[in-house]
Amino acid sequence: MIGLILLILGVGLWIAAHLFKRVSPAQRATLAKGMGEGAKGIFAVLILAGLVLMVIGWQRADYVFLWSVPPWMGHVNNLLMLIAFYVFGIGMAKGALSQRVRHPMLMGTLLWAVAHLLVNGDLAGVILFGGLGAWAVVSMVMINAQEKNWTPPARKPGPRDAVAAGVVLVVYVAVGLIHSWLGVNPFGNLAG
Repeated sequence: MIGLILLILGVGLWIAAHLFKRVSPAQRATLAKGMGEGAKGIFAVLILAGLVLMVIGWQRADYVFLWSVPPWMGHVNNLLMLIAFYVFGIGMAKGALSQRVRHPMLMGTLLWAVAHLLVNGDLAGVILFGGLGAWAVVSMVMINAQEKNWTPPARKPGPRDAVAAGVVLVVYVAVGLIHSWLGVNPFGNLAG
């Protein structure tokens, strides 16, 4: 039970620290004015604390069954994860493709969350991936409401998009290998 509580606290802290700017802009501006760059440090520590609580909570959470996951769902997860990495990556690459998606990092996070919800039919999975997916959706809605006039940046196709695709493939494989090393093989038995 303590694991689920830590997981809920971690997700809540992550969400609160990230949404504070959108929910309370006046208080955040006052805090930034009084503390300068130190205010960013406080939020960075809160976000890191939320991440640590999520990891510890996930590790200690009791398994509470909610639904069965069919074996083929792993393939759907892997495809969604590749797309999630790519969407997330185009935001950092700042290539021509980034002008097609307003919130590439949040959209990539949402795809990551949905992919993981499909293959985790337990309460801890719903709390972690559902919570972070909901945060991504709420963030996009709030940003769109507060910053209605978005103009995509004018960028021409070029090497940034191709480099992003290559980097995404390397990161995708590396994350899969790390998952396998931690005991969860996302690629299953590729030989059979």
